[in-house]
Amino acid sequence: MKINQNNTGLDAEKLAAIYLMDHGLKILERNYHCHFGEIDLIMMDNKTIVFVEVRLRTNNRFGSAAASITPVKQQKIILTAQHYLQQRGDYPCRFDAILMAKVDANCIEWIRNAFDT
Repeated sequence: MKINQNNTGLDAEKLAAIYLMDHGLKILERNYHCHFGEIDLIMMDNKTIVFVEVRLRTNNRFGSAAASITPVKQQKIILTAQHYLQQRGDYPCRFDAILMAKVDANCIEWIRNAFDT
């Protein structure tokens, strides 16, 4: 049976959201899109908006989950975050990454401040 990669990615995003909510963050948006790109999760950590990139890499043949967040991908996320903030108001923010080797709560690596603007 072939695994549906799209459903696996959605499952990873759902698990990441639950994991972060269990750590005190509140969800604001899922899969926020604009013409610059997409952000998987937008959450609130106290008074800080957290833009979260969720990466699932079950095979490291083409690099790790962390390595897949390239400078080009980071720039798209930053531009999308700026668009979001223009619509919602200026808040302190940070960019986090949730990395997984499989969709399993025990396999989550949370990197706070994964990259800067």
